[in-house]
Amino acid sequence: MDLILDLLATVSRWSRSNLSEISLALVGCALLLFGAQFKGWIESRLGNLAGALRVPALALVCLVGSGAALIYATPWVVRGLSQFNNYSLAPVLLVVLVLLGVVADRK
Repeated sequence: MDLILDLLATVSRWSRSNLSEISLALVGCALLLFGAQFKGWIESRLGNLAGALRVPALALVCLVGSGAALIYATPWVVRGLSQFNNYSLAPVLLVVLVLLGVVADRK
């Protein structure tokens, strides 16, 4: 049992030192998985514009929206993950990765 707890603590300490990169990767994966739904929602809102205006507007909104999500959501994820202690961070990250994999597999 001590071996498992020591392994969890070691992986959690390593994860904590790379938490900003891990959080950026998680937000990027979420944007990749749910970006098509976001784009569809934006297209439905911009549907009544002419094509010459709709395409640049869609590109601008998607660019700004994705960039803002990467910039502003990543620190929130870092703060949320940093609340876990060294025995629970690694299992939480593993569960999040499995959930992202399940969502990706269903799409």
